[in-house]
Amino acid sequence: MKPASEWRRLLIKVSGEALMGDGAYGISQPTLQRICGEIVEIVRQGREVGLVIGGGNFLRGANNALTAVDRVAGDQMGMLATVMNAVAVAAQLRALGTEAVVLSAIDVPVICDRFTHRGALQHMAEGRVVLFAAGTGHPFFTTDTAAALRAVEMGCDALLKGTQVDGVYTADPNRDPTATRYETLTHQEALSKNLGVMDAAAIALARDNDLPIVVFSIQEVGALPMVARGEGVCTIVSE
Repeated sequence: MKPASEWRRLLIKVSGEALMGDGAYGISQPTLQRICGEIVEIVRQGREVGLVIGGGNFLRGANNALTAVDRVAGDQMGMLATVMNAVAVAAQLRALGTEAVVLSAIDVPVICDRFTHRGALQHMAEGRVVLFAAGTGHPFFTTDTAAALRAVEMGCDALLKGTQVDGVYTADPNRDPTATRYETLTHQEALSKNLGVMDAAAIALARDNDLPIVVFSIQEVGALPMVARGEGVCTIVSE
C-alpha cells in the first residue's frame, strides 16, 4: 500500500444518514456545509476526489410510508435518493468554490449526466469532484459495493469510508464497552470475522484489486482531511 502522502486519487464513501446531522430525516445544512468544507480541503491538498453517498436519509422515511414495497422497487427508490443527495452535495461544493459534477448510473438527463468511465476520468483529471450517484444502477447492490467498484474503475489509491465510529471494532462500541478498535486489518480478516466494515461484495472487490479501505468517523470534525493525510484515528484495511 502506498503511504498516504502519495495518494493522488481518492474515493470517499459517506452514508446518507451522515447528512442528517442531529435531525431524523433529510439534510442538515450545517452538516452538509461542514462535510463539503472538508472535501474542499482535500481538493486543495492537490488530490483528485470521487464521492459516493448513500440514500438512507431519504429512503428511511419512504420505507415507513410504503411498507409493501418489494426489494427491487425499494432499491430503485434508494438510487433516486442518492441522486438527490449527490445534487445537494455538488451544489454546496460549487458554493464553496470547488467544481463538482454528478454522474449517475441511471438515466436522469434533466438533472445530471450518465456515468461513463472515460467521462469520469476526464472530470477528475480536470480537478472536479465527481459524485457517483445511483449506486451501480442495479438492485441488490449496496452503495458500499458501488463505492468499491468506482474506486477500482477510477484507479483510486484508497477508499475512505466515513462511518458513525472512528474505525473498525471487535464489536459494536455503542453496545459493548469492552470493544476495542483495530489499527489495521487485512481484507480477508474483515471478511472472515464478519466485522461489518462494508458488505462482503465490496470488501472482496477491494481485496481482489489491492484497494485499501480507510474507516474513520465522519462525525468527528476535521477527521476526513486528516485521514487523507495519513493522520487521525482510523482503521486501515489492506493486504
